[in-house]
Amino acid sequence: MTRKLGAEFIGTFWLVLGGCGSAVLAATFPSTGIGFVGVSFAFGLTVLTMAYAIGHISGCHLNPAVSVGLWVGGRFPASELIPYIVAQVLGAVAGAGVLYVIASGAAGFDLAGGFASNGFAEHSPGGYGLTSALVTEIAMTFMFLIIILGATSSRAPAGFAPIAIGLGLTLIHLISIPVTNTSVNPARSTGPAIFVGGWALSQLWLFWVAPIVGAALAGGVSRWLEGGDNK
Repeated sequence: MTRKLGAEFIGTFWLVLGGCGSAVLAATFPSTGIGFVGVSFAFGLTVLTMAYAIGHISGCHLNPAVSVGLWVGGRFPASELIPYIVAQVLGAVAGAGVLYVIASGAAGFDLAGGFASNGFAEHSPGGYGLTSALVTEIAMTFMFLIIILGATSSRAPAGFAPIAIGLGLTLIHLISIPVTNTSVNPARSTGPAIFVGGWALSQLWLFWVAPIVGAALAGGVSRWLEGGDNK
């Protein structure tokens, strides 16, 4: 169990440092910024690389919503749910901490820029309101878990799950960065929000509630699609 939790910590650390790091350090870099497309691929690549690196150790959840969805879907024991979530959140905070140390070394750095935090209304990149953000996060997390549960089924082609999951997360970011800056992951949202404080912490509830609701719904639907044999 200690090794599993260590793997989840490291994996979530990499997701936040790689994904949020691309948004903070590279998205709008003068003349050569990677933009939304680059950030989307960065998040997908963090999951893909960690799935191959630690999937055989912990299952590579990296996300409290994923752990909940796998539990509802009958793929994960309830006894490990809270320890996994704690390890994921700590890894996300550590990743955000390292990113803060790096980013704050640039002249003019200001947390008021958002630090890749998730938000709605005036803190949505496209100005989308609460309802849009809530529906987006539920729907995107639902589909993310459908991809994960389907790709990792014992009846799915072996060895390709990390590719499907990584590309699925990339697509989710391509769709939803303008709405919420894309969460689908409460740990990923918590790490940057702790450093930004204020509005980021006050809006953080949505990025816990919506992904967990979407993931739980997907777990139930996946069990139905698989005919009760959701292994």
